[in-house]
Amino acid sequence: MIGLTPEELALVGATFLASAVEIVETFTILLAMGLTRGWRSTIVGALVALAVLVTLTVVVGYTILRLIPESLLQLVIGGLLLVFGLQWLRKAVLRSSGLKAMHDEAAIFAEEAAASRAAGNERVLGLDWFAFVVSFKGVLLEGLEVVVIVLTFGISAGNIPLAAAGALLAILPITALVIVIRGPLARVPENAIKMVVGLLLTTFGSFWAIEGLGLFATGQASLDWPLGDVALAVVLVTWIVVARALVVLLRRRRPAVATSVA
Repeated sequence: MIGLTPEELALVGATFLASAVEIVETFTILLAMGLTRGWRSTIVGALVALAVLVTLTVVVGYTILRLIPESLLQLVIGGLLLVFGLQWLRKAVLRSSGLKAMHDEAAIFAEEAAASRAAGNERVLGLDWFAFVVSFKGVLLEGLEVVVIVLTFGISAGNIPLAAAGALLAILPITALVIVIRGPLARVPENAIKMVVGLLLTTFGSFWAIEGLGLFATGQASLDWPLGDVALAVVLVTWIVVARALVVLLRRRRPAVATSVA
């Protein structure tokens, strides 16, 4: 993107990748509802959920920025990113090592479509209530994780709009793929993306959480890393080595499992 600094590009890239994974899973649900129940109620449910998420991002983000001191903010944000990152990294490591089945979007689509066909035909305000509720819930639940990631990255970088832009940009290529394919995005390298995102989240989470430990020191000022921002690269390499070592170790200890819905 023209005019952005390397730090801003990293911010957009991190939120873009993290959001892309959740959007792929969300579109699987929306496709199942749209193709079996109709697109009007499905789209309305998705748009209402999206409006709730955008409002939540703006209100919570700017409220936190005004009320929480910097060191506490870094500690909380770093902790949240570390929790999310380790969760994503754990699943990616287990799938890469064969101890957890790969995420099967085609199977999930079939399951959602079957449930949709078996549901009743209740209508509220002219909308198919089942399609509306499932679409709303799907977008809201998958989107909440994106909101947390956008807020944590955006607040730390002091640029929530740019972090949100990265998440919104992820919608465009995935929407285009869905329109062309008209089916679940089963060939998207989701586990590889989750591994990358997990590594980014754990890296930034570790970095900011340690800086935030200055809250407990005299003066409550943020701690400084010995190498400054260069330490981020060292932390990233460390997590990459740890993740790779775990994959190799787990592959040797147990056989791979058969692919199924995860």
